[in-house]
Amino acid sequence: MAFFPADGQAFNRTRQADLATALAVANTHWTRLRGLLGLAADDFGNGAGLWIVPCHGVHTLGMGFPIDVLYLDRALKIIDMKSAVLPWRFTPVLRQATSVLELPCGTIGQTKTAIGDTIEITLLPKDHSQLPE
Repeated sequence: MAFFPADGQAFNRTRQADLATALAVANTHWTRLRGLLGLAADDFGNGAGLWIVPCHGVHTLGMGFPIDVLYLDRALKIIDMKSAVLPWRFTPVLRQATSVLELPCGTIGQTKTAIGDTIEITLLPKDHSQLPE
């Protein structure tokens, strides 16, 4: 993805299916605010994903392509999901959601992901080799 480094992966443990093999994490004010803005559909293709933490709902204002959205609780269990959210839309705000996983359109259907599935997020270790000793 153009704006985000791949920080890890998202795996649907219930369905034994990869959701995102190049998962970026938006966990600061600015990365959550920016989200996927400025990306083209080609930049957010199969295998890409954005995990927004914390998050209760998203919008697609200013985006040029649809996305799939998974609402996750604290245990990373899917409590709701929206397929093919079109540009210039708002998704519902769910107070019980602690994070949201944005995926390329069609991922939910291709992986047969369903409400109640448990997602496993694996984050890559940060590269500390450039830190001074």
